[in-house]
Amino acid sequence: MTMDSPTHTFYHIHGIDSRDHLDLYLSNKEDMIFGDDSLKFPIMNFYYQFSSGKIKGNFLIDISFGGFIHHLYSASNYFKDMAILKFTDKCIMEITRWQHDRTGAYDWKHASTAAAEFEGMREQQEIEMCLKSSVKQVLKCDIDQENITAPVVLPLADCVVVACILEAISKTKDEYVRNLEKFLKLLKPGGHLLLWGILDISYMVVGKKRVHFFKYDETFVKDVLLKLGLVIDYYAVQRRRNKSDLIDYGGVIFISAHRE
Repeated sequence: MTMDSPTHTFYHIHGIDSRDHLDLYLSNKEDMIFGDDSLKFPIMNFYYQFSSGKIKGNFLIDISFGGFIHHLYSASNYFKDMAILKFTDKCIMEITRWQHDRTGAYDWKHASTAAAEFEGMREQQEIEMCLKSSVKQVLKCDIDQENITAPVVLPLADCVVVACILEAISKTKDEYVRNLEKFLKLLKPGGHLLLWGILDISYMVVGKKRVHFFKYDETFVKDVLLKLGLVIDYYAVQRRRNKSDLIDYGGVIFISAHRE
């Protein structure tokens, strides 16, 4: 698929069509070629980290791109109080439709089935229901505010999940660091950060928009985490194997780190 004259936009300023994004990059359609990186990779790595028993607590905050939720299936085994933060109203609507089984809700059965296969303990329906009941709040956030969820004040989280969002809302290295610092203000001392990111990406086509992304490599993100006082416990990188001009990424990364 090609785009003749895509418009260059910024996710947190101009938004995206959340359904177009899900259909292009996270669906179960035969021509969706990104599944190994966008579905299997996060489901597997989040499952391994949560099932390790090292990440414990009561409250989890997820800050993620678009309208996806599949990376949180395994988290619902361990956290029964989750807040999902989104930057656009369309993405909030996407999550709300799914959570409350409303007309037009996105069908995540392919992802929850994959999660059930990894776990080998819970059925697909149980996994889906468990996550829906664990999500207690879906909030809009604004990175330009000191409290990004203002006027809501969230308690500090035992675990903060950052999924493919820093590269979408940052234009420079300094902005990436500042934005991550704001996210880390939501994390308790001793709490865990789980980061799923897209390496070497500068754009993603969604609908008629060419969405800007900040380009970085694995060395950069690991150095940033260490600079901000986190201890990296685990990381994995998967290099891109598909071909498409919809997106120019080089691979995906997953990092588990904790604040001492």
